[in-house]
Amino acid sequence: MHEPRDYPFLTAGSRALAIALDERDNYTHLHSSRVVELAHRLGLACGLERTLLSTLDMGAFFHDVGKIGIPDRILLKPDCFTGAEMAVMRQHPEKGEGIVRGLGLPSGDAVASAVRHHHEHFDGAGYPDGLRGEGIPVVSRIISVADSYDAMTGDRPYHPGRSPSEVLRIMHDEAGSKLDPYLVSKLERLI
Repeated sequence: MHEPRDYPFLTAGSRALAIALDERDNYTHLHSSRVVELAHRLGLACGLERTLLSTLDMGAFFHDVGKIGIPDRILLKPDCFTGAEMAVMRQHPEKGEGIVRGLGLPSGDAVASAVRHHHEHFDGAGYPDGLRGEGIPVVSRIISVADSYDAMTGDRPYHPGRSPSEVLRIMHDEAGSKLDPYLVSKLERLI
């Protein structure tokens, strides 16, 4: 097990949850840590104020915590999901929202909302609520960009990681549909 990094926003209860997440699925824990780092840099580049940056950090760290409630046969599956499996996997943002609400974090409602909406798409085709554009909380849009970048550059059981330049090309193509185009342009400058 990897001891969770000492993020200032981790309370005793949320630190215990971070350890549980690492025990459940080390890949998700490490991915979340990388997403925090990239999302924070992106938030700084966007000029987010301190309170929103704190919400962003917590939301990015816990964005996939709902995967604790996904069965191993799906979560740990080494290849692509079936339609039914994808429907179960798509429940993780709502499960995560509920878990985060129970943590009693500072700005807990905003953090829970960030977790719930990190799979919404800029064009409204995402889930769970089909929000679109600036109707998606800005912290969720930033998490989505950081999450996409890390997921595509990292190795997965069903595909090897892609190069940063290839991932940026893909994300550029997804700007305006899946991802916020302004945030993709900020990411391109950061990377």
